[in-house]
Amino acid sequence: MTSSSAHNITCTIDDGVAQVWLDRPDKLNGLTLDMLGELVAVSKRLRQDRSLRAVILAGAGESFSAGLDFASAMRNPARIARTFVPAPLRGTNTFQEAAWGWRRLPVPVIAAIKGHCYGGGVQLALGADFRISTPDAQWSVLEAKWGLIPDMSGIRSLAEVVGMDTAKLLTMTGDTFSGEQARDYGLVTQLAADPLVEADALAQKLKSRSPDAIAAAKRLFNDTWTSTPRRTFARERAEQLALLVNANTRIAREAAFRRETPVFTARKR
Repeated sequence: MTSSSAHNITCTIDDGVAQVWLDRPDKLNGLTLDMLGELVAVSKRLRQDRSLRAVILAGAGESFSAGLDFASAMRNPARIARTFVPAPLRGTNTFQEAAWGWRRLPVPVIAAIKGHCYGGGVQLALGADFRISTPDAQWSVLEAKWGLIPDMSGIRSLAEVVGMDTAKLLTMTGDTFSGEQARDYGLVTQLAADPLVEADALAQKLKSRSPDAIAAAKRLFNDTWTSTPRRTFARERAEQLALLVNANTRIAREAAFRRETPVFTARKR
């Protein structure tokens, strides 16, 4: 097992599964500028790990995240201005990349939600592929309270999981709602009394599938969700052709025939 910790973000990797913790429980894991920068750095490092199979995002203590810590961030307006500038190649600034960077990983990312999931916490959770929440967790697109809008990639990610009217309603009102209501809205994939246990169970299930097929599926859905059918069909063909000659596809096929547990090689890309 490997472990690293900086700026209230802790990352451990054990048997191909990374757990990334927001580690500021005394402040309900309120996000500081340093934490946002570290989330960007961690997601970038994990993206290079070909042996990685899944990532779990969680909050230490009783909450996932109460969102941006405005009191901390506003101590340095000049730094906020710098953090707001997008990187030319990736097209996101630090606020946005802290959430959207998890979309760039070629492995499934699972957010385990309990307690507070407000503002930037919602947007970070929406950067994951799956969200598992306690029924009584408190969710809110809280930016409306401060006279703001979601700007950590939240407009795009909300549009992908709920209808436009619901996205507008949550964004404009800033209402607080339960994890159960979040599931009904489409924000939550699954409800669980212990989201971390369920997140790990899902990660283990996903590990039983070819890492190259998982990566191809994630690329396809992320890259073609709003594309034309013609472009999507072309990408399907390209990804499938690559998988047909992939070593992990052969391993999966042979293990299925033998009714054995497959042992995969490192992801190709």
